[in-house]
Amino acid sequence: MEKMEECKLSLANLDKEVLDRLSTMLDNSTCGWRQLAQVVSEDPKFRCSEKIVTNCSLQVLSATGSPGRSFLALLVDRSCSLLFLLQCLKKIDHQEAVQLLSATVTEQIRITVQPSSQRAPLGSRVVLTCRVSGPPGLSYQWFKGKEEILEASGRTPELVVCAMGPEHQGSYICRVNHGDTCVFSQWAQVRLVRSSPSSSPGCSSGMFSGSSSGLRIIYQPQSQTVSEGDMLLLECTAVANPPAQYQWYHNSTPMPQNKMRLLKIPCVTTAHRGQYRCKVFNLFHEVWSEPATVSIGPTSITDSSWEAVDRGLDPEEVDSAITSEEVCPQMTNPQTLSKQFYATDKVALLIGNLNYRYRTQLCAPMADVHELSNLLRQMDFKVVSLLDLNWQEMHSAVTEFLLLLGKGVYGLLYFAGHGYENYGNSFMVPIDAPASYTSEHCICVQNILTRMQEKETGLNVFLLDMCRKRNPNDEVVVQPGLLKVTANIVFGYATCVDAEAYEMREEDVSNGIFISFLKRHICQDEKVTVMLDRVAEDMGRLEITRGRQALELRSNLSERRSLTDLIQTSDCSAASSARNLQWAVAHVLPKSHFIHFECGVKVQLGFAAEFSNIMVIYTRILDKPKEIASCSAQLTDFPEDVDIDLKKSNQATLVEAGSLLLIKEQLPSPELPGLYTRICSLQRLKKELTFAVCLRYIYVNLEEEVEEKQAVTVGKPLVSKLNLHQPRTSSASSSLSLDSCTLSEVSSLSEEFASLASNAKSHNC
Repeated sequence: MEKMEECKLSLANLDKEVLDRLSTMLDNSTCGWRQLAQVVSEDPKFRCSEKIVTNCSLQVLSATGSPGRSFLALLVDRSCSLLFLLQCLKKIDHQEAVQLLSATVTEQIRITVQPSSQRAPLGSRVVLTCRVSGPPGLSYQWFKGKEEILEASGRTPELVVCAMGPEHQGSYICRVNHGDTCVFSQWAQVRLVRSSPSSSPGCSSGMFSGSSSGLRIIYQPQSQTVSEGDMLLLECTAVANPPAQYQWYHNSTPMPQNKMRLLKIPCVTTAHRGQYRCKVFNLFHEVWSEPATVSIGPTSITDSSWEAVDRGLDPEEVDSAITSEEVCPQMTNPQTLSKQFYATDKVALLIGNLNYRYRTQLCAPMADVHELSNLLRQMDFKVVSLLDLNWQEMHSAVTEFLLLLGKGVYGLLYFAGHGYENYGNSFMVPIDAPASYTSEHCICVQNILTRMQEKETGLNVFLLDMCRKRNPNDEVVVQPGLLKVTANIVFGYATCVDAEAYEMREEDVSNGIFISFLKRHICQDEKVTVMLDRVAEDMGRLEITRGRQALELRSNLSERRSLTDLIQTSDCSAASSARNLQWAVAHVLPKSHFIHFECGVKVQLGFAAEFSNIMVIYTRILDKPKEIASCSAQLTDFPEDVDIDLKKSNQATLVEAGSLLLIKEQLPSPELPGLYTRICSLQRLKKELTFAVCLRYIYVNLEEEVEEKQAVTVGKPLVSKLNLHQPRTSSASSSLSLDSCTLSEVSSLSEEFASLASNAKSHNC
C-alpha cells in the first residue's frame, strides 16, 4: 500500500458545459483570465511565464479560440483543484464565476445517510447521524427547530443525546457546510416514549466502565397497521457487550426463523396480526422489548381493484402487470422464490498494520479497521480488531480466529497493510518483517483458507487491502494445502495482480481507497459478490486511481449468501456457547476503579476499548476536601510490555491523547473534566497490567505541591488474555490460549457477570 496525495476535486472532472461557461466568463479584459493568472502565480506550482501568457492571448486569433479556455487547460495539466481555483476567483472578485463554481461544489456534497426519526425511552441514548460524501473540509451544524445546538456543531456527523429527557423532544436538522455553500438534511423527529421496565432507563457512563457488561434496548418495536400483501418491518435494537442476540415472538410463540434485530415479513396476511415482542439476550443478561400490536387493514391489492382502475392497458398488459415483480411474492409461484440462507454464527478478524519497522509507515489502516468493525457489528459479526501485529502475533491471532469458526459459520478476514503476491499466493506482511522479507517472514492467506475449510464454514470471505506486486526477494513457491470444492469462497482484492493499493490523505484519520467505497455497500442485503461488484463499479469512476488501482473479485460462491444473512442456531448449541464465551473473555474491560487517597481526594478510573488491543484509561477527580485548592491525578509507571506515548499520556482530550476515533463515540459529560491515556499493543502484555495513580495537590494558602501515589492492578484487559505473544504448537492444543488459570478465570467471570445481571435487574438499572 502506497501513500497518495489528498483526494481533491479536480478541474479535469468539470462537465464540458460548465467549463465552456467558465471560459466565456474569463474571456474579458477587466476581470478575466489575466487577473486570475496573477493570483494563481502566488503558488509557484501555477506560476506562468511571459511566453505562456502570450500563447494564451494568441487564442483570440482563432475563430473558435478562447484565452480563458487555454489558461484553464494549463491549470488542468498542473492538477489544479477546484477549491484552489474557487479561492483565486474570490480574490479577483469575479462574482459570476464564483457563483458557478460554488454551485458545482455544492453538487458534489451528497448526503448518503439521512438522520432518522426516533422514539426513545427516558434516560436512553439517542444518536442522530448525517453522513455525507463530498470535498474535504466539510463542517456540520445541528439545529433543534430554529435554534442551533452549538456544542454539537463542528466536524462530526453525529448528534448524541446522552440522557433522553422531555426537553430533547422536537424536530432536528443538520446543515452541512463547505465554505459559503451548504446543504440541509431531512428533518428528524425525536419523541419520548415509556421505557421498558426490563431495560435500563438511565444513560450509562458512556463507553467507559459500566457499559462494558450491560444490555439495554435503545429502540423499541412500534405498533402499526398494514394491509394484506404489504411488507411488515419491526425493529428492536440493543446495545450490549457481549453482543446481543435476538428472538422474536408472535402471540407468545417463538419465531425460529427470526433472530435478528429486524423482523421482516415480505407479504403479510391476516395470520400475521397480533402482538409481537422481542427477547434480547447475551451470555449474562436478558431483557424483553415492549409489545407491538400489528393490525391488518384493508387489502391494498384485490381482484376488483384491477378491474375498477382503468390505466389504459390492454388485457395482455394487465396480465403482465399482475405477474410483475411488484406483486406480493406469495401471489407468485413459490418455486420462483429465492432460498433464505442462514449462518450458525458470524466471526470477523480485522488486522491493520501501520507502524512498520523497516517499511513505509501507513496511515489509513487504523481508520479502515475501525470503520469496518462498526459496520460488521451492525450485521451481528463477532469482531476482533487488532493493530500493529508482528509475525508471532499475527500467527496466533489467526489461530484464535480459527477456533471461533465451526460448521456453517461465516468467517471474514480483513487485512490492511503491506503485502505482496507471488505465484498466485497472497502474503500479509507483519510489522517486524525485515527489509528484504520473504514468505518465511509473512503470513500466507491461502494457508488460512485451507484451515478455514477444515472447520466446514458456511462462507469464507477475504478482503485484502494491500499491494499485490511481485516480491523479487522471494523465489520460494509456497504450496498451501489442497482446497476443497466448497463453492463458498470470496476474495475481494483492493487492487489487481502486480499493482499497488493506495491510501488518501484528507485529514488526521481517513480511509483508504478500498474502504472508502466498500463502506457504502457492505451492509446491503445482496449476495457478497454482487455487493463487491458494485464497489468495483464505484471505484472505477474515481479519476485519481483510474489505471492505477481497481478492485479484483475472485469467487466460486454458488449460493446467494450475504453478509447480512441471519444467524440461526439451536438454543442449546454447545459450540455456539463456547464461541460466545471465547469471544467475550477476550473483550472484557476492567471495572471502574474508585481510589481514595489519605488526603481525602477520591479519583475514578474508567476504561474504553478503541480496538481489541488498544484501551483508553480515563481519570477524573470525583471529590476533594475544601482545604485542597487544586489537584490532578495522572497515570505513571506502566510496564514496558505495552506501548504508551508518554508525551500524549494524561491529556485533556482524546485527540491530544492520540485517540482520533473514539471522539465519534459517546463521551462523558463535559462538565466533568479528566485526563485520557491511550495504551496500545495489549497483546504483548505478559503479566497483569499494573500502573500507578499519582495525585498532586496544593493546600489552600500554601504553594508547595504535595504528591501521593497508589499502585493499581486491573488484570489482563481485552485481548491480552489470549497471550498472542506466545507461540502456538497447533490449533488443537491452543484452546483459548489463556494462562494456566484460564478455566477458573472464565468461571469466575461468568459468575461475576451473572451477579451483575441480577443486581441490574433488581435495581432496574
